[in-house]
Amino acid sequence: MKSHKIALIPGDGIGKNVTEAAWQVLQAAAKKGGFALEGTNFPWSCAYYRETGAMMPPDGIETLRSFDAILLGAVGWPAEVPDSVSLHGLLLPIRKQFMQYANIRPHRLLPGVQGPLRSEGFDILCIRENTEGEYTGAGGRVHSGTGNEVAVETSIFTRVGVERILRYGFEQARTRRKKLASVTKSNAQKHSMVFWDEITRAVAKDYPDVELTQYHIDAIAARMVMEPDSLDVVVASNLFGDILTDLGAAIQGGLGYAASANINPDRSVPSMFEPVHGSAPDIANLGIANPIAAIWSGAMMLEHLGERSAAAEVMSAIEAVTTRGIGTNPGQDRTEAITGAVLAVLS
Repeated sequence: MKSHKIALIPGDGIGKNVTEAAWQVLQAAAKKGGFALEGTNFPWSCAYYRETGAMMPPDGIETLRSFDAILLGAVGWPAEVPDSVSLHGLLLPIRKQFMQYANIRPHRLLPGVQGPLRSEGFDILCIRENTEGEYTGAGGRVHSGTGNEVAVETSIFTRVGVERILRYGFEQARTRRKKLASVTKSNAQKHSMVFWDEITRAVAKDYPDVELTQYHIDAIAARMVMEPDSLDVVVASNLFGDILTDLGAAIQGGLGYAASANINPDRSVPSMFEPVHGSAPDIANLGIANPIAAIWSGAMMLEHLGERSAAAEVMSAIEAVTTRGIGTNPGQDRTEAITGAVLAVLS
C-alpha cells in the first residue's frame, strides 16, 4: 500500500481543533482510496515557545525535511507571544527554508454558502509570492525608546523570485480560463513594483495564449468586490497577496472557508497546507470552529501528493454538506458535527 508521511503541526487555539477534524477526514479518504497517511504530531506553538523560548527546536527544519507534506493548523497567541515572534519563528522559516514560494489560495462560493456580494459565479485563484518581497524581515530600528527612534523595513524583490511566481501563475492560468491579473502599485513604488511590471510583460511573451491584465492593488481590490467574476488567476507580491486573499476569503463567505497551500513546485522538499484563518483565541476550545477551510486545505494536500481522486472525493463531500446548510453559518454547527457530516458522505 502506498503511504505518505505527513507532519502535523496543530499549533495554537482552534488550530488544534480543525487539524484534528481535517486529519479524520483525510484518514477516511485515504482508507477509501487505498493508500495510507502516516502522521507525526509536533507540538510547536506559542505554548511551546513559553516553555522553551523558541517556536520550534533548532533542528526543526531538518526534522520536517523527511516528510512528504506538512499540515498546519494555526499559529499565534498575541496576548502571550507577539505575532512578530510567532510568525518569524515558525511559519515564515518553514516557507523560506523549503522554498515554498507559491502560496495558493482558491476563492469561490461553496454550495449553500451565502456570500456578501450579489455575484455568485466567481472562481478566483490567488497566487501569492511567499518567500521574499515585503516579508523578508530586512531592516532595523535605531535610537530605540527615544524621541529620535527610526524604523526601516526593506522589501526585497529578486528577478528569480518575481519571474518564477509569475511563470507559476501563467501555467495555472493555462489550465483554467487563460486569464491572469498581475498586481502591483508601480505608480507609487517606482523601483520594486516597476521591476515587477517589467518582468511581468517579459514573461507574458512566453504565454501568448493567456490574457494578461496589470492592476494596481487598490483597483483590483475594488474589482474583487464589484466584478469578482471577471477575474481568474491573480498573482501578487507577499504583502499584496496576503491582503487580497483576506478580501477573497470575505467574498467567499468568511475565513472558515479559506484554504491555502504553500508549494515548492520542484517537490524536493515538503510543501505545507493550512487554513488561512488564525488561531482565534476568543473561540478556542469552544468547539464551534469551522473545520471546512482545514479540510479543504487537506484536499489540496492530497492533490499535491498525487491522490487526485481522493482529493476530489473530499471536495465533493464538503460541497454535499454545505448544500444541506451544514457549516454555512458561523457558530451554528459545532466542529464535530460538521466533521461528522463530511465523514458520513465519505463513508
